[in-house]
Amino acid sequence: MLQHFSVSAIVAGFVAVLVGFTSSAVIVFEAARAAGASPAQTASWLWALGIGMAVTTIGLSLRYRVPVLTAWSTPGAALLITSVAGLPLAQTIGAFVLCGLLILLVGASGWFERLMQHLPMPLAAAMLAGVLLRFGLDAFASLQTQFVLVFGMLATFLVARALAPRWAVPLALAAGIGIALARGLMAPLAFELALTRPQFVMPQFSLAAAVGVALPLFVVTMASQNVPGVATLRAHGYAPPLSPVIATTGAATVLLAPFGGFAFNLAAITAAICMGPEAHADPQRRYTAALAAGVFYLLLGLFGALVTAVFLALPRELVLAIAGLALLGTIGNGLLAALRDEAPREAALITFLVTASGVTLGSIGSAFWGLAAGLLALAVRRLLTRNG
Repeated sequence: MLQHFSVSAIVAGFVAVLVGFTSSAVIVFEAARAAGASPAQTASWLWALGIGMAVTTIGLSLRYRVPVLTAWSTPGAALLITSVAGLPLAQTIGAFVLCGLLILLVGASGWFERLMQHLPMPLAAAMLAGVLLRFGLDAFASLQTQFVLVFGMLATFLVARALAPRWAVPLALAAGIGIALARGLMAPLAFELALTRPQFVMPQFSLAAAVGVALPLFVVTMASQNVPGVATLRAHGYAPPLSPVIATTGAATVLLAPFGGFAFNLAAITAAICMGPEAHADPQRRYTAALAAGVFYLLLGLFGALVTAVFLALPRELVLAIAGLALLGTIGNGLLAALRDEAPREAALITFLVTASGVTLGSIGSAFWGLAAGLLALAVRRLLTRNG
């Protein structure tokens, strides 16, 4: 297994964690504040999330030799900000436990896997491309605010892509850090080097928390996170058994909920970084990128204050640029797979556009609605073609 590791895989794992953390950590912090968590309990939330993502990512990737990357439920965290108001923290924790039990149930029963077997491949690829499109756009839009930094990274990427493709993303990241340091763009580091201490909260269960928090959190996590996560795996040619994978994330949620682990699920955007050719030339060895991400997750949980300080010290434009460059190949491959066949092309294009629009309805994100719109368009076409 050690022979399968490469510098590009380790960098891909780091970039995946970097992008995931910097893009949504503030939402988690705000959710903890809305739930009434103390500073020590908020740090415990980060500990639980880091440990949970590390254990599930490393365990599942090793078990199936596939880059299975897990994440916290970002839309779930956003939902918590508005849904936990007025609830005691213990009841909120109880809702986390119930959500984990529901995820465990649909995973262990096989219901979710049977549903995903009917997901058309072109629509899955289109949804993935739509989810990732904004990262590609943001990479180039950041030229407006930090032209020298982003242009330097882009130039490094293009040269390395032509001469040493596997080193393109690592070199672009190194160039970005070097330019940021030279131009004084790095924020000062302020942290305390100490292990994060987990804080246990005894769960309490109530009907209000079950209906108002647990059920919506479960629906949002499954629809907005796990469905795109499966699509990402399928779009890259990976097909681990979904039932034990989903059940594992549910079990992790149940076990870590008392410490603040509100919901774990399959990653989509960050997972794509670990599944592309930039992570490893050999698709069968890209699971090492997920293993590397798991190690960084572990550090995130154990040394939350230090890792937070390091990640937040990086310029926002650097994070946007490296995410967009790392996902460039995946976006292109997704569009190619989505539009290759003529019959489902229109439905795939609808899926792509609705997903890329970012529309949110009923607290459920655009990935779900893009897939729903594409499936509807495909069903209408097939029905009319058959009757015609």
